[in-house]
Amino acid sequence: MGGTWEDLRKMDDPVDGYYKEKLRMSPRVSALSPHLQRRVTFYRVPLMPDHIIAYKLYHLASGKMYQSSTSSFSIGRASGLIEVEDMTLTLLRVYQGNIVWHFGLWRVVILCAFEAKGFPNCYGYIDCTQIYVVKPVNAPSENYFDWKRCFSVVAQVVVDLDLRVTDIFAGYPWSCHDIQVLQLSSLWARAEEGDLFHGPVVVLPFRVKTHKYILGDNDYPPMEWVVVRYGGTDQCADEESFHNKYKVAGGVVERAFKRLKGMWRLFLRTHKTNVDTLPQQFQSVCILHNILLDAGIDFDENLLWDVDANGMRRRMDFGLDHPPHPIAENLNRPCAMALREALTECMKRE
Repeated sequence: MGGTWEDLRKMDDPVDGYYKEKLRMSPRVSALSPHLQRRVTFYRVPLMPDHIIAYKLYHLASGKMYQSSTSSFSIGRASGLIEVEDMTLTLLRVYQGNIVWHFGLWRVVILCAFEAKGFPNCYGYIDCTQIYVVKPVNAPSENYFDWKRCFSVVAQVVVDLDLRVTDIFAGYPWSCHDIQVLQLSSLWARAEEGDLFHGPVVVLPFRVKTHKYILGDNDYPPMEWVVVRYGGTDQCADEESFHNKYKVAGGVVERAFKRLKGMWRLFLRTHKTNVDTLPQQFQSVCILHNILLDAGIDFDENLLWDVDANGMRRRMDFGLDHPPHPIAENLNRPCAMALREALTECMKRE
């Protein structure tokens, strides 16, 4: 970040300490500077590219609103909005290959990691989380009002066992079911057209063949490329064993969301945003999330906790829990059920 830390120290000591101790960014972030232009701030002082980077990271990490976070950077609210958009677009342009489906050696590593968990040829875990927002003007309240009596939109991600985000789709109101969000995403189109899950075929027990698949919770129906756990409470020993291994592998998405939202707290609290640009902002945060993982930055577990108005320490709400929704039975496919049965048989033979 160059001399930015010294500038920040003079303006806001907590910000400087926060970045140095909690969010030590990889040197790769310096690649953004050539793509950012100096802009005249509210006070007619040109804003340096490194300053833009610092402002954007502080804004996302602190979760503060534009009105309260700009004063520490001598940036007016209007200039702050411009810099957020500028930084977001630059992150997407410079690191457009950071959020990508694994190929080559990385793919082999990921497949081996999931196989060790009992899921051979698995590519990741898909799930959705809520992003709390102020309801968009003129939008129907029932579209965004969730079961916690908050307004929110849905963010769908796929993660691997290293917590890396490999696919993102965000922005639809909470009233959309998880399967509906999936069907609207490019992930669905690529998977259904055969452009995503291809390569050497793995033959499982009962002569079941699979090109690869992902895991998902029971908000999704069983499909040829989405494996979900068995429903109900009356499960046989084999189904219970499958459920236990599924739960271990599925814990990765919860850890990924907690790390991502714990570090980038803008998407942890309710905030006013432009729903049209929200997907790009969330994607830029996922890019930063992956960069920090690549740089080997540890996660501070204290970020999972907050202090309420009474001074009591409480665990943060990460928007991961939501009531189950009924799944249309006509989406269930026999070959999907056969894949789950074959995986269950694999686990029994271990």
